[in-house]
Amino acid sequence: MITDLLVRQIERCLPYDPNRQQRELLQLLASFVLDERDDTLFLLRGYAGTGKTSLVGALVKALTQLQSKVVLLAPTGRAAKVFARYAGHPAYTIHRRIYRQKSYSPDMEGFLVGENLAKHTLFIVDEASMIANASGDGAVYGTGRLLDDLVEYVYSGEHCRLILLGDMAQLPPVGQERSPALDATVLKGYGLAVWEYELREVARQAAESGILSNATRLREEMEQTPLPMPRLSVKGYPDVEALSGEYLVERISDSYDRVGLDETIVITRSNKRANIFNQGIRNQILYREEELTAGDLLLVAKNNYFWGKEYKEVDFIANGDVARVVRVSRRTEMYGFHFADVLLYFPDLEVEMDAKILLDTLSSDSPSLTHDQQEELLTQVLADYYDITTRREKFKRLKADPWFNALQVKYAYGVTCHKAQGGQWKHVYIDMGYIQQGAALSLDFYRWLYTAFTRATEKVWLVNVSDQFLEPAL
Repeated sequence: MITDLLVRQIERCLPYDPNRQQRELLQLLASFVLDERDDTLFLLRGYAGTGKTSLVGALVKALTQLQSKVVLLAPTGRAAKVFARYAGHPAYTIHRRIYRQKSYSPDMEGFLVGENLAKHTLFIVDEASMIANASGDGAVYGTGRLLDDLVEYVYSGEHCRLILLGDMAQLPPVGQERSPALDATVLKGYGLAVWEYELREVARQAAESGILSNATRLREEMEQTPLPMPRLSVKGYPDVEALSGEYLVERISDSYDRVGLDETIVITRSNKRANIFNQGIRNQILYREEELTAGDLLLVAKNNYFWGKEYKEVDFIANGDVARVVRVSRRTEMYGFHFADVLLYFPDLEVEMDAKILLDTLSSDSPSLTHDQQEELLTQVLADYYDITTRREKFKRLKADPWFNALQVKYAYGVTCHKAQGGQWKHVYIDMGYIQQGAALSLDFYRWLYTAFTRATEKVWLVNVSDQFLEPAL
């Protein structure tokens, strides 16, 4: 039977023998791939350690060997890079694939959902828990509802279908209680026949990992009612360690020496805590005295559609993208704010880019400019265009103004968990200090901790963790 032949082809691409659940999934995936109907979608939910990554990688390799057409997508550049690495196949951001500019004339702004010219192609989207479906940023892209636009794009192509991959235990998009792209009811609302499967059985290899054992325990506990106090195990696991704050500088410095700045991250609960870590790391480990220097790692704090438009590799610069400062050429005070002209290298986009950045957001406790600050900047910039009478022309000038469109950035050594989502680092330091018991007994905290744990590929340090979170030693 042709389904069995495809299953065997996928199994040959796996680096291990699949367990019972994984075999069941492979049968379903093979049946889905061979299904002749156009209105089907496969939703694969899989938790950390269940083999979702390797199974999908094997599926992609098998389909490529059979010369079937596959397109891999992810919500961010960083997530796309991770996806490409484990699938052994190029992956792109959703935005880059599905949107096209409204017009090539300079006075037209924004992007429309493009025409899907692909035929008989399987679109596979990773990290679907990050896909929002609420309008934001003035709907510069399509309807502003990414899930709606993704479905519209894929199914407008001839016999093109979609596989969505994600982890329900991770944080949902900011401001949403659930991840709409992992909700079968939402997906059926598009008139699609949804095939779904949930991988829950932890693979034998993963059970030996302290990182994945703790992630699995958190996932199981978050399904209980009422929620228990999270309990973490460090004893007997070389890849999970409780760390007192007094040794933090020494350990992070050691991580930088061993795996590098790009493979080390501190994950915190708030921007305020992230600022404390960033200042400490810059002062006590990197010995950076100036506010901004070459070599600094920066995190984009707000989507930006201005600076990437001259580069064909860049659809937009996304909230959460990381850049390394190559050169700082000029600092300016303007409109009551502080700016710098810099050359940035974006490792996930693999592009160098000249840009103007806003320095005021570097150390602020808010995620980006506050509403009042944004309004103040808008007012000051518009004052320069007082002689322009039409609203359309003023808006056009504003869209082309480098000061108003300066990149809002923060330091990237310590970040909030939403900013880290979609990425992986060898060494992850999780800030467990100042967590009240009430906050710990919430689903949001469980998802935060689970998402933080699953960013690590080699080792997790639990910084200033209270004994109440630790499994007592036997």
